[in-house]
Amino acid sequence: MIKKTRKESRVSGSAVGARPERRAAAAEGAVGWTFLTNHAHVLFCLAEDPEVRLRDVADRVGITERAVQRIVTDLEEEGFVSRSRVGRRNLYEVHPEKPLRHPIEAHRDVKALLSLILRGRTSRATR
Repeated sequence: MIKKTRKESRVSGSAVGARPERRAAAAEGAVGWTFLTNHAHVLFCLAEDPEVRLRDVADRVGITERAVQRIVTDLEEEGFVSRSRVGRRNLYEVHPEKPLRHPIEAHRDVKALLSLILRGRTSRATR
């Protein structure tokens, strides 16, 4: 049995539940870790395009569609996002006035984060 080093375990473990191409990149060490969570990445996608399909969010973020569904549910339950039906599609509304959750960043709201990351891009939530 070949033992993995601690770093190898972390890299491969970070891609659990990820799309196959992201898992392959993680195995090569190309992905590793990022400063922002998948929750933040999903929130950015919803803010940029409120009519986006979760399948497209999954492709952009590099995680499974089911993982995106769980994240959207988390964001809804905490009041960061509202979902409404328009015909057969969902429409997502990001609530930019919500304060960020962690005590270190709780003095900032979602709008500050969105404007920092989405600066120069179209986002209904930062207007």
